[in-house]
Amino acid sequence: MEGMIKKARKGDGEAFTRLMQAHMQDMYKTAWAILRNDEDAADAVSDTILACWEKLYQLKQDRYFKTWMIRILINNCNAILQKKRGIADPGTSEEKERFLEIPYVEKGYQEAEWREVLNGIEEKYRLVLLLYYMLLPVNFCKK
Repeated sequence: MEGMIKKARKGDGEAFTRLMQAHMQDMYKTAWAILRNDEDAADAVSDTILACWEKLYQLKQDRYFKTWMIRILINNCNAILQKKRGIADPGTSEEKERFLEIPYVEKGYQEAEWREVLNGIEEKYRLVLLLYYMLLPVNFCKK
């Protein structure tokens, strides 16, 4: 993974694309857990990919790439939520129901079990669990 990061930092677009593809599922799950809307999650992921490409030179250590990328994603999600607050609360009625549609099939858990467990957890705790199970450092999850 660090080899791809080094290549991407040197301007290798193919390496950057492979790097983003390797993290796409984690990015989408995180964005969806925050925004609970397919279109907004896709927008947040797209904005994050663009920001990562444009600001890759700011990454201090390659080994922290995923943490850095997820922090950018969370900031983008928060910006989308702030914009939407004037329009509607993204966590109301239909959107809460759609949380049941999120595909969480990992590490032997069945999709229905994940949905049942995650649907009953308050949003801020749900995000911490997602970040933790994506193997991000505990200090990052505490933020």
